[in-house]
Amino acid sequence: MATEPILTALDVTIFERHAWVRRSVLSDYWALTKPEINFLIAMATLGAFCLGCSETPAHFPWLLLLRTLFGTVLVASGAGTLNQLVERRFDAEMRRTARRPLAAGRIEPIPGLLFGTVLSFTGVLYLAMTVRPSASVLALLTICGYLFLYTPLKRRTPLCTLAGAVFGAMPVLIGYVAAAGKLDERGWLLFTILFLWQFPHFMAIAWMYREDYARAGFEVLPRGPEKAQFAGWQSVVPTLALVPVTCVPMALRHTHPLLVFGTLFLSLVFFYFAARFALIRSNGSARRLLLISVLYLPLVFLLQVVARV
Repeated sequence: MATEPILTALDVTIFERHAWVRRSVLSDYWALTKPEINFLIAMATLGAFCLGCSETPAHFPWLLLLRTLFGTVLVASGAGTLNQLVERRFDAEMRRTARRPLAAGRIEPIPGLLFGTVLSFTGVLYLAMTVRPSASVLALLTICGYLFLYTPLKRRTPLCTLAGAVFGAMPVLIGYVAAAGKLDERGWLLFTILFLWQFPHFMAIAWMYREDYARAGFEVLPRGPEKAQFAGWQSVVPTLALVPVTCVPMALRHTHPLLVFGTLFLSLVFFYFAARFALIRSNGSARRLLLISVLYLPLVFLLQVVARV
């Protein structure tokens, strides 16, 4: 019939439209998990697991590593989703976050709540059943602290960064405990590195989007002229502390000098960009500090792992 090509074209158009909708919905749920943050979390967890593992390379527990990474990323994805659910009205007032699926209304609150809850508790149960109960307990503490302490503090005090840094550094404890079965000085060293790293990393973001945060009512920076000084000190002091924290333990273990000097070089570069941001306090210097922070963390953890091997 003459109408068949038209009907066929219409069917194809409808099919393509439904396929696009499915892809769009899936991409929105994928965005809720904050995959770029999960990448850094997975890298830190991987490094911590390798440092906590006492097995020889020939008997490395690859399956346990994969289970640990999978469970930790599930927990982080769930926490990130629930955080966006709680802050969706405030995210809608910020240019940086207004297009997030929950803030923009592309995903309704109830499906978002179910998605985040399922991810979180699936991750906690998965770690308990396939890794270690202690790793599961740490994951649960991370979710609770992130949602019920750090998230509300963001609207009350600039000291929220302290709480965020504590719970943001928990994934390395999960990775280390999963491999070692306990926490010792090496595990706490990794926790300290990630804890200190978060201050300059977040200060760079907070400064670049300070107007957005203020518009949405987030107290991540003090109001008034002390804002610049606060951001500067919160960037410089932690990066300066990272120099001995990352290098001294390696030197005391008589690690290969190239690894020690490589770590020292990275930490000094990080400190340089933090100090430059503290002095100039421009969006450009904040952006460069943010870029360096993203490069610094996986490289330093990699050197720590190579030094251990």
